Parts: sequence; structure tokens; C-alpha cells
Amino acid sequence: MLKRIDHIQLAAPEGGEEKAREFFGDILSMEEVGKPDSLRKNGGVWFSLGVQQLHIGIEEPFTPARKAHPAFEVDDLQEAVDTLEDRGVAVKKDDRLPGAERCYIQDPFGNRIELLQWVD
Repeated sequence: MLKRIDHIQLAAPEGGEEKAREFFGDILSMEEVGKPDSLRKNGGVWFSLGVQQLHIGIEEPFTPARKAHPAFEVDDLQEAVDTLEDRGVAVKKDDRLPGAERCYIQDPFGNRIELLQWVD
């Protein structure tokens, strides 16, 4: 029945588009993609990562996702951690998933994001 994940949506407070662009676009190097005209009035911003997309939607009242989260696989977790820490992003390492090195970060709105590297 299901084919693939098309996109993941995280919420941001009203007016959060520029912070989202700085974090997801500048820091995480995701490419911003245009929203359809019919959805622009809702605010928010969309990004792509390969064929999947991450949508940042505006939600009021806003509550960050502190447990639910997207997980992004990286080629080199230590390089990603170093880059994030150099950019002022707090990183929390976690070693509880067998076969993976991983960490958690938060976007500027407090949403949880997992980064992981599968190891042999």
C-alpha cells in the first residue's frame, strides 16, 4: 500500500521562516524548494534532501517536538558534529543504538533531530 516517505513536516512558530532557512539551509546544507502558490499563504518553508523533502510548517500555538523526530543518515558523524559545534549547535551524543553512532540536535525551535552513521 505505501510506496515511500515523500516528506516529513516539523512545526515552527509564526515568523520562523528565516531561522529555518539559516538552520536547515545554511547549517545543514539542505536545498530550499518552492512551495506551490496555493500553499504559500500558510507560511513555512520547504527543503529537499535527495528525493525526500522536509517541510517546516507554521503552527500556532506552537509546541516543539521533543521526542518525535526525523533521523538523517550522515557519511561522517564526527565531521558533522564538528561542523555543527563550530556553528554553535549543541550536540548530545547517544550510544544506545547497536551498530550506529548517533547524536541529537535541536532546530532553532526546539524540535529534536537525530543524526546517525551506521558502522560495521
